[in-house]
Amino acid sequence: MHVTTTPPPSTTPADEPIRALEAASDLLKALASPVRLGIVRELSEGGKYVHELVAVLGVSQPLVSQHLRVLRNSRIVTTRRQAREIQYGLTDEHIAHIVLDAIRHAQE
Repeated sequence: MHVTTTPPPSTTPADEPIRALEAASDLLKALASPVRLGIVRELSEGGKYVHELVAVLGVSQPLVSQHLRVLRNSRIVTTRRQAREIQYGLTDEHIAHIVLDAIRHAQE
């Protein structure tokens, strides 16, 4: 007699809300910097190059690059090569809404 057993699912339906909360927490952690919020605010208007972000934010190029790396690793920002430069843009417009709403709320 051959008995087939089904392996237990890797996640249960009860795990899904926790996974969603963890993902949201990771997103907010990635945004938890004034420079990164400024970058997202600027990118909400369209793609930008590093030198444009440096000029608008008034911080050094290495600092902008460091924060862009965090945003890229969190899949908040995408890149597109244009000749010798890289243009940065937002992966998702929802991110812009979150950041712009947070900024407006803080100004109230």
